[in-house]
Amino acid sequence: MNTYLLSLLGGLLIGASAVLLLLLNGRIAGISGIVGRLVQGVGLTTNLAFVLGLLLGPVVYLLSLGTWPVVQVTVEWPLIIVAGLLVGFGSRMGSGCTSGHGVLGLARMSPRSMVAVATFLTTGVVAVAALRGFGL
Repeated sequence: MNTYLLSLLGGLLIGASAVLLLLLNGRIAGISGIVGRLVQGVGLTTNLAFVLGLLLGPVVYLLSLGTWPVVQVTVEWPLIIVAGLLVGFGSRMGSGCTSGHGVLGLARMSPRSMVAVATFLTTGVVAVAALRGFGL
């Protein structure tokens, strides 16, 4: 199947799940908030179902296309761990993560989300430029 069609389908599924969560539960589909509430024991059923759905995504891909999705990680574990910690810290500091601000925050025309998206996109561009400059 064409790579662009798979990306389009993935985007449609993300958008549909985010809209359904908002309409049915009044919650923003921000992964940091969902995982945070799950860890706190709040809304266990809904939050657990959402996280399990994310984890089962590759299995659905396998059953649909007969192969596992290809994922290539080209950096070492220490950098991945530091990056994960920085993302976690940033999402708490920014009152949400890329999925919450980028998918639903922008759709709701939230000024805070517009600033957050501009900030993390700019930071991402600078980080890639810096890492490539250092040969990482």
